[in-house]
Amino acid sequence: MLWDDRLISYDFGPDHPMNPVRVELTMALARAYGLPDEPNVRVEAFEAADDKLLGLVHDEAYISAVKHCGATGLPELRFGLGSADNPVFLGMHDATALVAGASVAGARAVWTGETEHAANISGGLHHALRGAASGFCVYNDPAIAIAWLLENGAERVAYVDVDVHHGDGVQAAFYNDPRVLTVSLHETPRTLFPGTGFPNETGGPGAKGTAVNVALPPGTGDAAWLRAFDAVVPQVLEAFQPQILVSQHGCDSHALDPLAHLILTLDGQRTAYSWLHRLAHEHAGGRWLVTGGGGYELVQVVPRAWTHLLAEAAGRPIDPQAACPEEWREFVRRRTDEIAPRRMTDGKSVVEVMTWGNGYDPASPVDQAVLATRRAVFPEHGLDPMAVL
Repeated sequence: MLWDDRLISYDFGPDHPMNPVRVELTMALARAYGLPDEPNVRVEAFEAADDKLLGLVHDEAYISAVKHCGATGLPELRFGLGSADNPVFLGMHDATALVAGASVAGARAVWTGETEHAANISGGLHHALRGAASGFCVYNDPAIAIAWLLENGAERVAYVDVDVHHGDGVQAAFYNDPRVLTVSLHETPRTLFPGTGFPNETGGPGAKGTAVNVALPPGTGDAAWLRAFDAVVPQVLEAFQPQILVSQHGCDSHALDPLAHLILTLDGQRTAYSWLHRLAHEHAGGRWLVTGGGGYELVQVVPRAWTHLLAEAAGRPIDPQAACPEEWREFVRRRTDEIAPRRMTDGKSVVEVMTWGNGYDPASPVDQAVLATRRAVFPEHGLDPMAVL
């Protein structure tokens, strides 16, 4: 587990949706459950990413602009710095370079065999582009971690993104690189930022089939979302056979999230975490780097979702019926003046899923979206788009 209290200095201000209190409350809940003290868990220190690391993904001029903004508080709008989505704040370079450093440290620990799994819940800033901030993201820590892996001998890296928004920045960074498989399940770009992530975005020349996009309709809930996951993700991972799995776990797919239109519950999200854990063992030798991402229901959703994620990565899943510790609920009250949830579930300990193996429903908008993805990319992997097994 990568953590440093300075990570909550990534702060766009009190009125911005991406308030770092969400990460602070997550770590408080994880501590209340004793996760950092588990025998197989270490909380590791790390260094901020230096310019060489950042330069694996970002332009030199952009890095200089971030530093200038962070030192002066002045905007650089041509780099996306100072917009409503990405306001400038003092210390911005240091704060976001620290997030990137945490993800690289996790990648290094997993790749060198120091640990099997690593988690940076402050990370997952997947929208940042080579030369611009975007979507609350300044430096693209998952892309930087993947680029580090490639620099250090990895030949096949899989990235799975379950944020409600398309993982556009990571896809763009490796769109022409056949060594990286990017898979994103997200709300359709017809109704949600960033307007990319259609099924026909499948990779550049020499890398066809390595960008996989499942664009789901508004209103998609647990069973349908998990059906879509089951119909695409295990198959492409099996075909690609990555050496390491990197995943981004934005929990803004939740029904309570104020910025999007999917209707997953905490229990559906928790199920996806367990599936990704299993897939890391089945197809990536158990090597798994976990990052956070979006999520803007700061009290009711993010802390519980990511505590489940950390517990899953630690090999100690939390019973969804477990009561949220009272000391944590009191901390939430004092910190936010809100009433914290009482249990680690939204009421569905087990989510029933009709998997793709039950057959394709041509009248279902979700099945239509899934089939569009399978038709676009499965043949590139030697897979039959219509196969149900």
